[in-house]
Amino acid sequence: MNTKPGALFLKAETFLNTCYHELEITDRLASRREEVKKEIAASGSYFQTVEELTHGARMAWRNSNRCIGRLYWKTLKVIDSRHCSTDNEIFEALDHHVDYAFNKGDIRSAITVFRQQMPGEAEGPRILNHQLVRFAGHKQTDGSVIGDPSEVEFTRWCRDRGHSFEHTPFDMLPHVIQWPGRAAAMKLFSPPEGMIIPIVHPDFEWFEALNIYWYAVPIISEMMLEIGGICYTAAPFNGWYMGTEIGSRNFGDENRYDLLPVVARKIGLDTSNDHTLWKDRALVELNRAVLFSYHLKGITMSSHHEKSEQFIQFELSEQRRGRKITADWMWITPPMSASATKVFHKNYDNTVVTPNFFYQDSVIGKPRDEPIQGCPFHSNSLKENL
Repeated sequence: MNTKPGALFLKAETFLNTCYHELEITDRLASRREEVKKEIAASGSYFQTVEELTHGARMAWRNSNRCIGRLYWKTLKVIDSRHCSTDNEIFEALDHHVDYAFNKGDIRSAITVFRQQMPGEAEGPRILNHQLVRFAGHKQTDGSVIGDPSEVEFTRWCRDRGHSFEHTPFDMLPHVIQWPGRAAAMKLFSPPEGMIIPIVHPDFEWFEALNIYWYAVPIISEMMLEIGGICYTAAPFNGWYMGTEIGSRNFGDENRYDLLPVVARKIGLDTSNDHTLWKDRALVELNRAVLFSYHLKGITMSSHHEKSEQFIQFELSEQRRGRKITADWMWITPPMSASATKVFHKNYDNTVVTPNFFYQDSVIGKPRDEPIQGCPFHSNSLKENL
């Protein structure tokens, strides 16, 4: 982080003005602004109060152009873990986030914020996982992949450093952290009971035999949270899944689990040409299975139709408060039955404003081009969550 003191103070001042006005504590603004100015002049950086961090993280969700689930931005639980310094403390904080967010299926939106990147550091603290819960990808000699193809590089990196896998399509990845000044640390991760969901179908009994699974909550862990010029390079966050993020993207994409041909064959569809719309029909059944399975287990999940309606409510709410809506239409529009949702028929300004979440160069392999999957608040494909 090489922001000059003057530029940093301008960013800080802009944030403080907005934050303190929205929180209706403007009587404290002038003195706080002066405190921050002096702190930056003395050290080249500043530390935000818990109040500033909390509202700033919520504003970042509100400003996330690729997230369709922003209606609930005020409910985000902000867990201040800036005091954590040892590997054990950090891993415990990650485990706590998973448990808190999962909440036995009644998913809670949360973000755990670790210490900021400091002046002079080439890189700040990092969590090397794309998500805190994710399945490994094992590349075979013939080029095929057992598991998740998007995690092949990370899986290889973990294996080269001593982690062992069972080589199934749904091996759990370990948690990996890298704090400035010390080597990366790895810890075996075991998800809470009930967090891994077997995918079954409401009508097709054969579906269960496919042995397909997914996890209950997407927790994006490799993005940077920027608030008032301060960069929190380790700040895992989550919302809850929209069904199409799993059914259409994680399961349906050719470069992911690529299950459309499998489901089409089991249904008995004619896959000889695209005019039969076999992909469309298989996609609907995959998505039906995902929604059914999550609801069967009592796991919070929204359909793309619900999320579209909620986003329209978010727009109206922001307009009433005089705030301009920004959004990335390509990400806001669901990957299935897009024209049947209201957001498809609208235009949006994709200007990026802060506070916000930003991609960072990957420490392992090539950079990802995914959003906060789930937004912070939906996950995975990059259309998938945030």
